[in-house]
Amino acid sequence: MTAQPADHDRGASAPSGPRRRIAVVGTGIAGMSAAWLLSKAHDVTVFERGDYIGGHSNTVEAPGPNGQPIAVDTGFIVYNTVNYPNLVALFEHLGVPTHESDMSFAASLDSGRLEYAGTGLGGLLAQPGNALRPRFWSMIRDLMRFYREAPAFLEDPRARRVTLGEYLTAHGYGQAFVEDHLLPMGAAIWSTPVADMRAYPAAAFIQFFVNHGLLKLRDRPAWRTVTGGSREYVKRLTASYVDRIHLNAKITRIRRVQGGVMLEDLRGETHVFDDVVLACHADEALSLLSDADDRERTVLEGFTYTRNRAILHSDPSLMPKARRAWSSWNFIGTRDAQGRDQVCVTYWMNRLQGLDDKAPLFVTLNPPREPADGTVIRGFLYDHPLYDRAALAAQEQVWRLQGRRRTWFCGAYMGAGFHEDGLQAGLAVAEALGGVRRPWTVPNESGRIRLGEALAGADADEADPRLRRGDRGARGDEAAA
Repeated sequence: MTAQPADHDRGASAPSGPRRRIAVVGTGIAGMSAAWLLSKAHDVTVFERGDYIGGHSNTVEAPGPNGQPIAVDTGFIVYNTVNYPNLVALFEHLGVPTHESDMSFAASLDSGRLEYAGTGLGGLLAQPGNALRPRFWSMIRDLMRFYREAPAFLEDPRARRVTLGEYLTAHGYGQAFVEDHLLPMGAAIWSTPVADMRAYPAAAFIQFFVNHGLLKLRDRPAWRTVTGGSREYVKRLTASYVDRIHLNAKITRIRRVQGGVMLEDLRGETHVFDDVVLACHADEALSLLSDADDRERTVLEGFTYTRNRAILHSDPSLMPKARRAWSSWNFIGTRDAQGRDQVCVTYWMNRLQGLDDKAPLFVTLNPPREPADGTVIRGFLYDHPLYDRAALAAQEQVWRLQGRRRTWFCGAYMGAGFHEDGLQAGLAVAEALGGVRRPWTVPNESGRIRLGEALAGADADEADPRLRRGDRGARGDEAAA
């Protein structure tokens, strides 16, 4: 499929109400998708505090082997066709080119004293000495037991009240499996410090592994990446309203006024709209609301974030020492000054994006030391949501804030923190606020963001009725992350 001109989005359904002036704050996937759909029927203005459009969809150029620039992604990189139904539909609708990727995982622990990869026997024995380590085989035995037994835990009525750490202790999983495999893998997936993974809700963790085929050895979902980098979809998604996106336009304060919402920017200028969509992190949204009420504060304070430093570089010393262990995702065990396990992951971009391996390229989150002189290309800071009991409770409650005081919220924090979650949130908000409809139908279209679950438990006056009208298919598999 090839890209269509800017008016190719005419497939979106017509609005059911008057044309409105709507502000969208943030240009991550949630903000871009909300603005894209809303702009088909309303006057949308987008404010982005940074100097580029896309949030975690951040493609930069690195020097190639022949002096030609190579497009490299540094945030959003891959998706699969099973767990990202709306993203697949969006890419098809916009004609975004994609190709197959590879999602292999490796761990390098204790300064490289233990290294292995999940790529068959050769990867497991990337260090031949692994075969002689009782701790290593203890890890493998518990791993296979976890694959067999974990799904049954989802049927336990108490499951949603149990943390991952509590589950692992109660079921007698050994230190080798927990510390050498499961927590590092979870930390790599969610870009979260290892210690914080113990507080992750066990049911949500296991459900994610089930849905992504991570509890089986075969028939896992096939992963794909955008050809030319994620900037290719960003350009197509924003083409029809790019002239209404303001970069380097930091909003500093939002106040709800009679008949509208007032936004104040860094220069002190004010802008009044009928509605505002806060497509930024939950903590940022709260900091912007100068007149936040108790309900908004209680819900939004339930979400917390961790900041990760990402470095695009060409230094192979931040990969596993054993070349046979090199994988697409490589967890590198590190500790902070207090001895706490941190998250450090090196993404092998040549493998993930199918780039020419004559010019090795890596993205490392939170490197324990700086890459070698002359190998650093760019550096970035990305914030990722932390998930614990408070966050899951807030996920349900946030939908009951939607539309109150002409204010709407959307972001990947409403689901598991991934691209499909942000997209589902942006589309759901746009449909409810704008009376428009996405130009495709997929099963369980809002299942990852718990919309149906939230509305099912809400009193009649707690949730905006426009959300209920848009609740198509959201009550299916609530945890289809």
